[in-house]
Amino acid sequence: MIRLANPSDLDAIAEIYEEILAAEDARPASYTNWQRGKYPTRDTAEAALEAGTLWVGEEDGAVYGCVNLNGEQLAEYAALNWSVPADPEDVMVIHTLCISPRWAGRGKAREFVAFCEEEARRKGKKVMRLDTYEGNLPANTMYPKLGYTFVGGTEFFFQGFIREILNCYDKKL
Repeated sequence: MIRLANPSDLDAIAEIYEEILAAEDARPASYTNWQRGKYPTRDTAEAALEAGTLWVGEEDGAVYGCVNLNGEQLAEYAALNWSVPADPEDVMVIHTLCISPRWAGRGKAREFVAFCEEEARRKGKKVMRLDTYEGNLPANTMYPKLGYTFVGGTEFFFQGFIREILNCYDKKL
């Protein structure tokens, strides 16, 4: 089940972030390019919770993943030639979609994406957009399989502390 997060979910979400960062440390190459203590943090989740845009996946009482789903487009999005042109109010954006490594390989990320699309449609949005680190092989493989169009990679000054190339995708809803 995917549902809006509540304050009691914050510890589990922070643990998922830490699990992902620990898995990154064990890999020869980073999938996320995230940095411990900078992004994502519990504060990241708290801000999305306060905005009412934080969702969690829960199964058998365990939180296995989360996503921040809103219409906030990063400034760098303006420079991209999106395959689905849209006014800002018609766009929904997937941010920080995370699945605990303990739940990897069970289709949970795909479930979250399908949920996000349905939630966007429910809110009358016409297009879904997202970005992911250029080295994120799982995400860069999954999104095209789910009907997303790769619109390009561009440099972002992410969270004001790291310059990185993020691959951007969109999909007509």
